[in-house]
Amino acid sequence: MVRFSISATPIITRQCWCRDCQYLASGNATVNVCFPADAVQITGETSAFNSTAASGNQMVRRFCPGCGTPLTSAAVARPHLLFIRAGTLDDPDLAKPAMNIWTASAPSWACIDPNIPAIAGQPPPAG
Repeated sequence: MVRFSISATPIITRQCWCRDCQYLASGNATVNVCFPADAVQITGETSAFNSTAASGNQMVRRFCPGCGTPLTSAAVARPHLLFIRAGTLDDPDLAKPAMNIWTASAPSWACIDPNIPAIAGQPPPAG
């Protein structure tokens, strides 16, 4: 079992509609909570998948090798930030999404909250 221990408040929470995240979320957006990487301790076994995102960022995505659940993502260029999939937290209500990103990649049926900012592509780095 993978567990998180986090000693900081979230920097931002975003819903991401990039095609990579749609694959991870079975067609929907992922909900990603950003924390300072040094504030997060992960216990339990994880595996990594390295890839290049549509933004050009080199990404390291970690997942549970036992069940395949996506856990985290981090850009190699910003090792001080760690994004944790909201659904893997004990309290997924910890941080409400403050932004939708990569909305240009969202399917026509996507439910995108019009009350929060939406960015068509890659936003400026968090933190």
